Amino acid sequence: MGDGKLPKLIDIPAFTQYIAQGWDSPARTPDLVPGAAEAAAAHRARLAEALPGRTVVVKAGHAPTRSNDTAYDFRVDSDFYWLTGCAVEHAVAVVRDGAATLYLPPPARPGETGFFADAAYGELWVGPSPSLAEWSAALGAEVLPLADFTDPGDSPDNAGQVLAELRMIKDEWEVGQLREAVDRTVEGFAAVLAEIPAAVAGGGERWLQGTFDRYARTHGNGPGYASIVGGGPHAPTLHWVRCDGPVREGEVLLLDMGVETRSHYTADVTRTFPVSGAFTPAQRQVHDLVERAHRAGIAQVTPGRPFTAFHHAAMEVIAGGLHDWGLLPVSVDEALSDTGQHHRRYLICGIGHHLGLDVHDCARSRPEAYHGAGMTPGMVLTVEPGLYFHAHDRTVPPELRGIGVRIEDDLLVTADGAENLSAALPLDASGLENWIKEKNV
Repeated sequence: MGDGKLPKLIDIPAFTQYIAQGWDSPARTPDLVPGAAEAAAAHRARLAEALPGRTVVVKAGHAPTRSNDTAYDFRVDSDFYWLTGCAVEHAVAVVRDGAATLYLPPPARPGETGFFADAAYGELWVGPSPSLAEWSAALGAEVLPLADFTDPGDSPDNAGQVLAELRMIKDEWEVGQLREAVDRTVEGFAAVLAEIPAAVAGGGERWLQGTFDRYARTHGNGPGYASIVGGGPHAPTLHWVRCDGPVREGEVLLLDMGVETRSHYTADVTRTFPVSGAFTPAQRQVHDLVERAHRAGIAQVTPGRPFTAFHHAAMEVIAGGLHDWGLLPVSVDEALSDTGQHHRRYLICGIGHHLGLDVHDCARSRPEAYHGAGMTPGMVLTVEPGLYFHAHDRTVPPELRGIGVRIEDDLLVTADGAENLSAALPLDASGLENWIKEKNV
């Protein structure tokens, strides 16, 4: 990449005059996701109803520094995108009564010194960029130079919480974006399964992680979170994102992955496959119990029930199964009590979360509006029970050590129940065995 070190060309009049001339005008129309601007306007109207007469300031954010003068890829703040449909680094939005004024950094075009001297905004460095007027026309909002921004200083302290709770209920456009994210994710799973032979041959977990991430970047922004590829003894590690281990015949392979679309909505899907194409009896024993818990949780996803209903239903199945296997030192009732929770040794995490612009969406909501609320049509959430038997856990029989299984689906709460958006991926062990044989070419 260019080193960003700018020679003193601005001190050479002949050069500055020459480089300012002879340029055609390339296409610079903002490349918005269809429907994004209209959806953002509707979102601002909802915010106006929640905070009438109040001014909310939201910033797009900026890419964090990777090292020295290089940065990670920029990913826009979710609240900013929800309110504007725009993803421009350093931008600021001032929203009041449904209207928005955006402050954007103007591009530096031919004839301006910044065209060749500004590595952040000069078009010679970053490519053709829309003007503020072009952004305004595309977004249907007033757009002014970033230098003109003055913080009004009266944005309510709870604005983030209000936005998080508004974002819990997805509108039709948002649901469409999530459907696309899930569909692309299912295709990404198929691409990964086709590469298992290469992973076994030496590419390992990282080969599979790279396969999915490449697919996600080709068909969206990229992965919606760090892809988890856990082979064998790594499968029980909840957030195994290092992905630096081998993939071996006879072991299980836990894949937790999601494509983030160009509109920044992400899927979050998990399946656990047998690398060799068939589960061993011990692996199937674990998978079958997790599947029963998963189906029990999904059955609880319906409007009016508490958000925690699917969590408790799945945990009851897990605790009962562990007790039947002799892995609990207490009764099922004692384990499930507030003073017990012994089963959580093998399932320390929760069973699901909201999903949307963030993989763990709406995290700034009040507890009573998140876990304490009832499920409502338009919510999109995950259900993801699992069992995680670490290879070094001496409370587990030797045949179960090193087995980790998680099943995760993305569900839309509807008026009369729920729709499993990721149902194209099989849930049961036999279905997964058939799927891996079909895709593993």
